[in-house]
Amino acid sequence: MPDLRISLVQTSIVWENKKENLSIYEGKIKQLAGNTDLVVFPEMFTTGFNMDSALLAESNDGETISLIKKWAKTYDFAIAGSFIACENENYFNRGFIILPSGESFFYDKRHLFAFGGETESFSSGSKRLIVNYKEWNICLLICYDLRFPVWSRNIDNEYDVLIYVASWPESRQLVWDTLLKSRAIENQCYVCGVNRVGKDNMSLIYAGGSALINAKGNVLSNIPMHADCIETLSINKDELDIFRQKFPAWRDTDNFTIL
Repeated sequence: MPDLRISLVQTSIVWENKKENLSIYEGKIKQLAGNTDLVVFPEMFTTGFNMDSALLAESNDGETISLIKKWAKTYDFAIAGSFIACENENYFNRGFIILPSGESFFYDKRHLFAFGGETESFSSGSKRLIVNYKEWNICLLICYDLRFPVWSRNIDNEYDVLIYVASWPESRQLVWDTLLKSRAIENQCYVCGVNRVGKDNMSLIYAGGSALINAKGNVLSNIPMHADCIETLSINKDELDIFRQKFPAWRDTDNFTIL
């Protein structure tokens, strides 16, 4: 099976300015054409982590997803991230994986960050997303979901790559770094965490710490803290399968039902 090339886009976000953010992000990713398979953006990449859902939300057919579909087709790679979405008069912190074929997959953030007011502005999702792309099974989760291992649990190796897109403040950086490794080790999978950098209008500072981690908990990436940059890395499915066969801890996991 061919390697999967993943590009981690660790960058700042212009507050509440979709047009400028979309322009900035396209300028960054078009250089990746032919050199990657999957590009991962931070959480709410067009607005910043913002609670003004009624003002900023758009549908799955709106400007953001329509443009991402165009990028995915033009540059021939998949794109993942999250945006503020509206559906049936409800608002969601909605994750997306858009394939070059035009296929679109969505995930609504399950664990809303009540401490930051997210529960007052958004509705919670109830279904996890796993997408098959280039013979890899990819699960997409969002920021605060990282703190909840039951929701992230990899049952019978149903996914190979676990992605977290985030706006995770520097004040809790140690938690981000630690839990990304934990999720990789306990789920015997690759974990890709992409966090923003810069400062938002709420005076929160983001240091990044974006990382790609293998199933043994080893960090494969070398993205500097606070750096506005992109790193592309390749991961190998055969290496993952061999590890799972040699050390099959996944067979001994507890059964449970999420209500």
